[in-house]
Amino acid sequence: MRLNCIIFTLLYSVLAIAQVNQVSPFKKCRVQGSTTIYDYKNKKWIYSDEADANKATLPASTFKIVNLLIALQSGVITDENETVKFTEKQDTILYGYRPEIYRDMTVKKAFEVSAGWVFVDLAKRIGKERYSHDLKACHYGNGNLSEKGTDFWNFGSFGVTPRNQIEFLVRVYEGKTPFSKRNTDILKVVMITEKTKRYCIRSKTGWTRANGKDIGWWVGFVERKDNVYFFATRITKKRSEVNPDFGSCRKEITREILMQIHALE
Repeated sequence: MRLNCIIFTLLYSVLAIAQVNQVSPFKKCRVQGSTTIYDYKNKKWIYSDEADANKATLPASTFKIVNLLIALQSGVITDENETVKFTEKQDTILYGYRPEIYRDMTVKKAFEVSAGWVFVDLAKRIGKERYSHDLKACHYGNGNLSEKGTDFWNFGSFGVTPRNQIEFLVRVYEGKTPFSKRNTDILKVVMITEKTKRYCIRSKTGWTRANGKDIGWWVGFVERKDNVYFFATRITKKRSEVNPDFGSCRKEITREILMQIHALE
């Protein structure tokens, strides 16, 4: 075990906090996966499964975090309020039937509702050469952009680990990426998904499929006055298994574990 790492089980807390639920949130949700957390103030890693935290899979729509930065930095869009025009030529079949998003939409709104076609449109303008350069520069993912289609973050061999997701978010938070402060500040605003008097959550969900499995993500960070907690939850299940709670479980599992370590109340 590395000195700066803490591995916790879902039976007993090694952080000297109250004993957690005897049934893991993953088991309750009938999924496999892991939650990885980085305690920024104390510089400690917290894992439910360290091995899983270091396995790479497709990032799905969590890639919109770095994708927005690249779109801004490359000049493909001027800001988050730029509107992308919808046409009947847009490929929407791969993402399921969602008629509510088949309309002209700002990039900010597309991020919020996870309108994949908008970011595919931006990706066609960005080009894989620019992606390859920027992803390498910000140390995100395995660099494999061999997928013939544009949407390499949902289909293909591109991959990122939960730990890598967090490492990138920490650099975003610290302003230590190749992207400008203006563009990073825009991203941080777009990422806000919950804000109370005690904390602010900036995050993005993701869901794709590969090798007969559904892959679901929730990544982001909780900002409090006294600390910041970065998190990456990735869950999987066989596509043949019916589980209507799969989507909601991404957040439910994460929130339960964040509450166990008192990052949320």
